[in-house]
Amino acid sequence: MRVPRTSARLRPRSVRAKIVSLLMLPIVSLMALWGFAAVTTASSIGDTERAKDVNAELLAPVGDFVTAVQAERTAALRYAAEPDAYATARKATDEAATALLAGINASSSDAALLDASLPGRTDRMEADAAALPALRTEVTAKGTAATTTYTEYSALVEHGFSVAGALTGDQGTDAASEARVVLELGRAREAVAREQALLGAAEASGTLTEGQYALFVGAVATQRELLAPAVADLKPAHRAAYRKILEGDGYARLGAVENRVRDAGPGAPAVSRTALAGWNDASASVLGGLASAEAAAGTGAIAKADPFGWDTLGASGVAVVLGLVGVLLSLLVSVLVGRGLIVELLDLRNDALEVAGRRLPQAMRKLHAGQGVDIDVEAPMRRLAGDELAQVGTALTAVQRAALKAASERAELLSGISGVYVSLARRSQVLLHRQLDLLDAMQRRVQDRTELQDLYRVDYLATRMRRHSESLLILSGIAPGRGWRDPIPLADVLRAAVAEIESTPRVQIWAVPRVSVVGGSVADVIHLLAELVENATAFSPPSTKVHLRAARMRDGVLIEIEDSGFGMNEDALADANRKIESEKVDLLDAKQIGLFVVNRLRERQGLRVELRQSPNGGVTAAVLIPEALTRDDMPGASGGRALAPASALIPRQRGL
Repeated sequence: MRVPRTSARLRPRSVRAKIVSLLMLPIVSLMALWGFAAVTTASSIGDTERAKDVNAELLAPVGDFVTAVQAERTAALRYAAEPDAYATARKATDEAATALLAGINASSSDAALLDASLPGRTDRMEADAAALPALRTEVTAKGTAATTTYTEYSALVEHGFSVAGALTGDQGTDAASEARVVLELGRAREAVAREQALLGAAEASGTLTEGQYALFVGAVATQRELLAPAVADLKPAHRAAYRKILEGDGYARLGAVENRVRDAGPGAPAVSRTALAGWNDASASVLGGLASAEAAAGTGAIAKADPFGWDTLGASGVAVVLGLVGVLLSLLVSVLVGRGLIVELLDLRNDALEVAGRRLPQAMRKLHAGQGVDIDVEAPMRRLAGDELAQVGTALTAVQRAALKAASERAELLSGISGVYVSLARRSQVLLHRQLDLLDAMQRRVQDRTELQDLYRVDYLATRMRRHSESLLILSGIAPGRGWRDPIPLADVLRAAVAEIESTPRVQIWAVPRVSVVGGSVADVIHLLAELVENATAFSPPSTKVHLRAARMRDGVLIEIEDSGFGMNEDALADANRKIESEKVDLLDAKQIGLFVVNRLRERQGLRVELRQSPNGGVTAAVLIPEALTRDDMPGASGGRALAPASALIPRQRGL
């Protein structure tokens, strides 16, 4: 379809122009503002709903439980004088505890969402409720100190305040903020309740001890420091009830008794009829008024909160509606302008994924397999266009061509190196075989023992050179010339591997199971073990032994080569095992060629090779020969076929 000329002129041709067109309306900023308003509004609604649920399930039951425990504490301290009052208080506390446990169970799934410490605090409240019978037994028992009873009941109250503090710690709503002020007023009421309990205990015993006097004075100071300032922070609607209490006669009488007791000091005068005149009525009146005002200002205010009212939504609700209109309008304009950009970006992405996921890996596999690749066909060069996206596509094609060219050159280099390896190895093998034949003839003619030992050493060197030549063939993917048709005993295989290294006397071969290795795998197993044994002798002190062990396992035969060298750190061991297990061998890596040889032999024969730390501080190389490559050696069960002797595997005249 031909695009009209006017539309083509209006359509931006560069990425920069298209982005500018998309940002003609500040859609990102508008969406952020709208999202903020929406989240704030939803959060306010959720916080209000959650505050109401918390109030119904936990906050109100906790408050009732704390009030009941305060009353029971006072009755417990006056138990000697009024035992019936203590029984009544216990019944009220049990009812409050039942309601509290029901609330905790109902809100247990949301406790951690409200506050991370809330589950632990509620668990402690449950434990407190369960410990009430034991505490009551102590109260009714004779000889229990009043101070101990006071301390234990006060601890229950503090645990209740800790739960209430976690519940009112949410900063999301005004009702929750009001509840935190009410929590301070609750602590002020607790101070009055402590005064009542302490003077009740002193009145029952006839004297106010020094400890009780100190606690009483502290409670008076706490009550006066918290009550008036917290009332000033309340909303006017809730402040009136507290003002009525503070300005009433009951609170005035309460303050007068507090002053008289404080001035009298510890002892009997502090609890005389003159000092405590009007105390019981005043304290009961003040505590009752504070409890009623606290319920109205705290739990009552939260229960009446409307999640969808103007106080909750406010201006944020209007911002959500207007923001939604603006976002929809901006999205409409952006879709009209950015549709073409999206199509072009998708095409470019699909081309990039096609190159990275299929075309480039397929060409790489062809190169690794030795097949040629036509770069112009695989990645045809594009002309440089004016559009930025087209330029990105051209750059992507250039990168693909560069990668193919580099891989092709590397494959050619590796192929040349492999050919050089094969040529050098073949030539060396011819010369080494001639040298070994010559050495064999010389060893038979020489009678001088000293010269014969020198010839043996030269023979050792020639054998090692032959193994290195075979390593070149192995790295090039070609099987060495040596091979056996019949199974060879494992003991002879181990001795042959040891015979191909220079430090043969340092290797100690332990007991070997009576098994044989199939003939087609003997040469590779000998070569692999020789590489590992040579590494063990090369990287351990000359004065130490290298231990070679073999054991029959369920999956095959396990051979361990253990040295007492300086060992390898974890990174070096991991790197070595990675080279042994890698599917690809980098012939350009000149370090640790022996590991690459082990890699090729392991892969060809299906062996499992692993390097690990040795208990003696060195390194242990473990080789597992699978069951398919072994045969059991049973006496008299060779089937009439004689097994090859060890001398057929070991270089001549080694004395092993």
